[in-house]
Amino acid sequence: MKVLAILGGGESGIGAAILGKKEGYEVFVSDRGPIKEKYKNVLKNIEVDWEEGQHSEDKITNADLIVKSPGIPDKAPLIVKLKEMKIPVISEIEFAALYTKAMLIGITGSNGKTTTTMLTTHILKNGGLNVGMAGNIGDSFAQMVAENDKDSYVLEISSFQLDGIHQFNPHIAIITNITPDHLDRYDYKFENYIASKFKVAMNQTADDYLIYDADDEVIEAWLEKHPVKSKLLPFSIEKKIENGAYLENDKIIINIDKQHIEMSTDTLALEGKHNTKNAMAASTVAQLLKIRKATIRESLENFQGATHRLEKVLKIQNVQYVNDSKATNVNATFYALDSMKTPTVWIVGGQDKGNDYLSLMPLVREKVKAIICLGLDNAKIIETFGGVVDFVVETTSMKDAVNMSKEVAERGDTVLLSPACASFDLFTNYEDRGDQFKKAVQEL
Repeated sequence: MKVLAILGGGESGIGAAILGKKEGYEVFVSDRGPIKEKYKNVLKNIEVDWEEGQHSEDKITNADLIVKSPGIPDKAPLIVKLKEMKIPVISEIEFAALYTKAMLIGITGSNGKTTTTMLTTHILKNGGLNVGMAGNIGDSFAQMVAENDKDSYVLEISSFQLDGIHQFNPHIAIITNITPDHLDRYDYKFENYIASKFKVAMNQTADDYLIYDADDEVIEAWLEKHPVKSKLLPFSIEKKIENGAYLENDKIIINIDKQHIEMSTDTLALEGKHNTKNAMAASTVAQLLKIRKATIRESLENFQGATHRLEKVLKIQNVQYVNDSKATNVNATFYALDSMKTPTVWIVGGQDKGNDYLSLMPLVREKVKAIICLGLDNAKIIETFGGVVDFVVETTSMKDAVNMSKEVAERGDTVLLSPACASFDLFTNYEDRGDQFKKAVQEL
């Protein structure tokens, strides 16, 4: 019997354990930290050995295959050792894909991948397809394959998940955009991060499709030097596209192999240029899969966006409070500020991943009336914007930040939580940060 060792006892690890057991592996789950009670119960039910608080190397190096959590870097000594021993180390995405015949749609990018994944799934479901949504969002892909396999899957895939793939081949791949992010995992080399994102297309053939943002110079430049085998379907809001999607007179126009569809952007449920692009990417998938035009249009009009992404919380004394806690990098915050139509009180800060805030300068000058820093180290934010915005203040709790925003905001303003940073200095994760923001706003 082949031995499968799983490193990391979170959602993806437990899913891999369920699938591994079903496929006849002897499974062992190991987590250096604690494993949640609900996951331990699953492992007990399916009779899988597990450990927490350590990695027993003798057991792990005895495995035929390793599935590792995306959170564990490739440079971790144990991973280096396993690779030296020529034991394959793959991600849960790769493992699950080996055991399904479903059509796969893989979506990656620095920003917009969650919204695009949700929107694509929403349209395909409305079009009557038997589709599952998994990956970096929702349920474990492996668990779905094991327990309720679908005809097709829409997968949100992070660069960390892509680092662990070798044969994974989505029929349709989407790259929403590429901006510097997570550089601490990539030797602070942007090109390493770009290469990681493009792994989504590396096993594609001439029968597959790559949908991407043609306005993104990073993607365009990479494709020129590293051509892919798949058919290219670009989208753009700046130029006309022969085969793909573009914007003309506030209409999204999609042309694929002489099939033509037009949709007005006026009725899109999601606001902002970046969401027009997300809509283009999702609609291009739907058009490829022959979903009716009317279904695509209706789906774009009634879609509910992702939580913690430009989520309108409450309007108090004519001040709109917006939760964009999912903006964990500068580019995501750029989109948020770009979509603001009123004077903005901006709550920003957290764990900095080597951020360069200068790209935000024109938007801050134009839209931001006050900055409320929410982080343990705000020096870089203050240094960048201190001379541009009259009111800059530091806080170290969400309650203080929200109370301060109430004092500064006037009727007609927007208070925007869009941190541009990771949340781990003061919060468990970006969801916790967003939930605390919503709670503090509700208590005003």
